[in-house]
Amino acid sequence: MDTQRSFSFSSFDGTELAVHRMGAGRPVVLLHGLFSSAEMNWVRFGHAGKLADAGFEAIMPDLRAHGASGKPHDPESYPPGVLARDVAALVAALELDDYDLVGFSLGARTAARSVIEGQRPRRLVLAGMGLEGLAGWSGRSAYFIDAIDRFDQVKRGDPAFMPVSFMKTMKIDRVAARLLLQAVDDTDPGELARITMPTLVLCGDKDDDNGSAERLAATLPDARHVTIPGTHMGSVTEGALGDELVAFLAG
Repeated sequence: MDTQRSFSFSSFDGTELAVHRMGAGRPVVLLHGLFSSAEMNWVRFGHAGKLADAGFEAIMPDLRAHGASGKPHDPESYPPGVLARDVAALVAALELDDYDLVGFSLGARTAARSVIEGQRPRRLVLAGMGLEGLAGWSGRSAYFIDAIDRFDQVKRGDPAFMPVSFMKTMKIDRVAARLLLQAVDDTDPGELARITMPTLVLCGDKDDDNGSAERLAATLPDARHVTIPGTHMGSVTEGALGDELVAFLAG
């Protein structure tokens, strides 16, 4: 398997963002989910390795406030659309003009916003995402902000127990994460007409955390819906995730 290489670059506002690369070939930018990291979503369970073996270069940033990237506590570091702006800065820094774009959960939402705001990948994958997760993000955001605010009081059986446990595992900077959540806005379903490239909507068969993946695929101009085993969190651990990424991007 190819060795992972890492570097950092300054985003649009000077925040340093960490980027991890594996493989050589056609670039694929992979955006991880909330409270996660490139290592957790893409490397640990072999998805990046499968892409590298198939002749792609996996380019995996740690999102702002996550992983090895900067975690500023200044509210001005989290303007509306900040994550899509970070993606645009990464694409510019690497001078990518022909690449594919993949996102899981918050990463999928960021990938969709990036395309709506002007990025033009050849192919797009929205994983762990449904139509309501884009159009009704404010509700999901409120759920996670509540988990952060009640972090030390949450016990087993509380609806917030799983996100709090994951934040503890990932050693999340709660101040930075809360600011980031407040910077993520809803996406009007009418905006999805701008996502015209071939798109794979990929979701676990027991995952409805972000609404209906099937309805999302039906709303997009050129999309197909594929299921893999698993819940929202569990689907990331399934080898089928990497297999479906390779099959779609190499097709």
